Amino acid sequence: MIRIGTRASELALWQANLAKSELEKLGYQAEIIGITSTGDEVLDRPLHQIGGFGLFTKTLDNAMLRGEIDLAVHSLKDVPTILHEKIAQAAVLKRANISDVLVLKTNTDFLENQEGAIIATGSLRRKAQWLHRYPKHTIVELRGNVNTRLQKLIDNDWNGTIFAAAGLERIELLPKNHLMLNDWMIPAPAQGAIMATALKADTEILEICAQINHKDTEIAVAVERQFMRTLEGGCTAPIGGNAKITGDTIYFKGILIAINGSEKVEVEKSVPLSEWHSLGKICAEEVLNNGGRKLMESIKAEMGK
Repeated sequence: MIRIGTRASELALWQANLAKSELEKLGYQAEIIGITSTGDEVLDRPLHQIGGFGLFTKTLDNAMLRGEIDLAVHSLKDVPTILHEKIAQAAVLKRANISDVLVLKTNTDFLENQEGAIIATGSLRRKAQWLHRYPKHTIVELRGNVNTRLQKLIDNDWNGTIFAAAGLERIELLPKNHLMLNDWMIPAPAQGAIMATALKADTEILEICAQINHKDTEIAVAVERQFMRTLEGGCTAPIGGNAKITGDTIYFKGILIAINGSEKVEVEKSVPLSEWHSLGKICAEEVLNNGGRKLMESIKAEMGK
């Protein structure tokens, strides 16, 4: 019996059950073990103030290190780019929708009026890109699971809230009243992807999980996470990145943006697929050399206040 550890939210359980079903298709038996993390319990402060990037994964890492679970299933965008020394990436499942989506309170009329609109999000990346496009709008902090955040939109005088489209689609909670932002908002590195981790020493589990790995998704998210790691960013830096594979070519677009949206540095590049291993690093270095290094320093200074 393979013990699959997951956060206890509806979305996290859905993702864990997807991994479970993929393993069961191959003839393996598996069970789900729900574990509550600090990030799920502390909802009254921004994520970067209570531990930031990796907060949701540490609890599952510890359960694995204690031998309580064999496998952990994560939203890959929540996972630090450097894993615990005893833990390895076991599989990346086929990616879902990468887009961000604006769930609307009423309609989109406020987008034509630059004054006074209120948008809720707990993501610095979404906040920064929104303020770059709509500098006179107000961003309010929003934390909690998907259901909680949708309810807060109902309860508050906000114009809309921003979500990862994949999360809402997976648990069938995407309201009809929404606007996809895929034409301009660059997603978080690895958004829409699910990763399973296991102990490096557990070769049997690693071999089993290799059978459910989706290679194209694995490559794309590796490029995006290399871009983020090279910029030294995480949950506390507004970084977006998206890699796409088309035939024998891989295309990447990335962004580093000031928290208040006042400044951004972008990069776009395509290379033969065989050269994907260094694409994220090359793009990040281009960003750093084109003003990104100074911008990153100012972001870190602001976050340290």
